[in-house]
Order: sequence, then structure tokens, then C-alpha cells
Amino acid sequence: MRTLQTVTLLASAGGAALMAGLFCAFAYAVMPGLSRTDDRAFVRSMQHINRAIINGWFLVPFLLPLPLLVLATVLAVKGHSPGALPWIIAALVLHGAAFLVTGTQNVPLNDTLDKVPPDAAPEPLRDARAAFESRWVRWNTVRAVLHTASLGALLWALYLHGAAS
Repeated sequence: MRTLQTVTLLASAGGAALMAGLFCAFAYAVMPGLSRTDDRAFVRSMQHINRAIINGWFLVPFLLPLPLLVLATVLAVKGHSPGALPWIIAALVLHGAAFLVTGTQNVPLNDTLDKVPPDAAPEPLRDARAAFESRWVRWNTVRAVLHTASLGALLWALYLHGAAS
């Protein structure tokens, strides 16, 4: 069971690291770069990005840590690295919060932006961008911070787990 606990913590930390890196990259590179484009280029680029990101390379590290963290919590409760339990729970709550932010904030904004026709007139493009950009960036930053904090909690849980042996 100790090996299973180690694997769940490592895989969850890997997922948290990948998500933190992705959302941080959007925060400090992708969105600032797109902010310098015109409305049509911005809307079309985000539409392409939002369609392309729905793939296994994104979904596995985004979805898999949740059940793994539940399993890691159960294992910790059953006596496998109990000192790590509060940190595993913190990681689970933080990852779950980031998941909720994505599902309740970023995805609906993506879905609304996706409905804008690529050949729309300048005014609807400007309005769509105005309704999307600042809110999406703000919530992306929130989820980047949540995933980074989840990673920190997992790294500390891994340390405590290793020290318990």
C-alpha cells in the first residue's frame, strides 16, 4: 500500500505541475501576446486554442489527479503516511477548486466566444473580446495560483510521506 500511496502522490503532483505550468504560461505569455493582436486575430486564436486543447495531453493531467487524490486521502486515513493527510486534503481541495473555476468560469467564457462567427463584423468581434478577455485572464490567474498551491501541498505531502519510512 505504501507504493500505491507514493504513486498516487507522484502522479497527482505531476498533474498539478503540468496544469500550473500551462495556466501560468497563459498568464505570463499567451494572453499578454494575444492582447497585442486585433480583435479578429484575438477571437480566432482563442477559438482555435480552445478547440485544440481538448485532447488527452490536457485531459489526463487535468482530470486524473482528482480520483488519485481521493485515493491518496483514503490511504492516508488508513494509516499510510498520516502526517501527510492534511497536505493531501489541501491539495485535493485546491485542485478541486481549480477544476470548478475552469468548469464554471473559463469554459463558459470559451463556449460563448466559440459562437462568434469568424467572419463577424468588427463591432461584434470587439464586443465579444471585451466580454471575454479580462474575465478569462482573471479566472485563469486564479486557477494557475490554485494549481501551483496544490503542487506545493503535494510536494510537502511527498516529503512527509518519504520521511515517514
